[in-house]
Amino acid sequence: MSEIIRANSVLPSLRTAFSVRTKDGVNLVGEIARPLIGGTGAILCLHPNPSAGGMMDSHIYKKAANRLPALAGISVVRFNTRGTTSDAGTSEGTFTNGDEEGNDVEALLNYCFDELALNNLWVVGWSFGTDLALQYAKDPRHQGLILLSPPLQRTTVEQLKYWNTDPRPVIALVPELDSFLPPDQAKERFAPLSKIEIIEVAEAKHLWVGEPSVYRVLSEIVKRVAPTKLPLPTEY
Repeated sequence: MSEIIRANSVLPSLRTAFSVRTKDGVNLVGEIARPLIGGTGAILCLHPNPSAGGMMDSHIYKKAANRLPALAGISVVRFNTRGTTSDAGTSEGTFTNGDEEGNDVEALLNYCFDELALNNLWVVGWSFGTDLALQYAKDPRHQGLILLSPPLQRTTVEQLKYWNTDPRPVIALVPELDSFLPPDQAKERFAPLSKIEIIEVAEAKHLWVGEPSVYRVLSEIVKRVAPTKLPLPTEY
């Protein structure tokens, strides 16, 4: 008998903890949640700012790991950037507000392709993680960027313009009630990145609290990574 999928639902997957060493000698902790059978693609999750509580277990990413392998055949790779702590442990190093976290992004992308051999991988950034994605996720092997609540606090105009020269898609989900960069401001700030697709999400806030917001974010991810799996079921 099926049950309604709720905030604390954990659906079947194959979970494996890992440790990755960056080129500057920092060990990062993480986990991959894979589908039990087959697979349609994968996402690499770049979490919100750890100085404000962001980590690999930030709720959208935890729910993605708990649901998407079973519902959409998507592998979900989460990790803690340097100096960040979650239930999975603490990554070595010290938080540098994005200055050295580019080494973390590079190491995880290499791990996803060289060790995990993932296919159809998309990079998903949330808040602080969107700046990391725009600045550092330029590895030619991934499929594109999905940005959740981008604040554009560190990404420069020149870094935005880079993505006009890259054929891969850049999609931004901007909450209507975002306290950092609401939709009208987001359109202005992203103007140098002419090809970006900005999706305004009504009634949502920066942290995507509430099941309707979670469902919308996960559905937009699946729309890009595994569109044949839509609509996502609400029962399992």
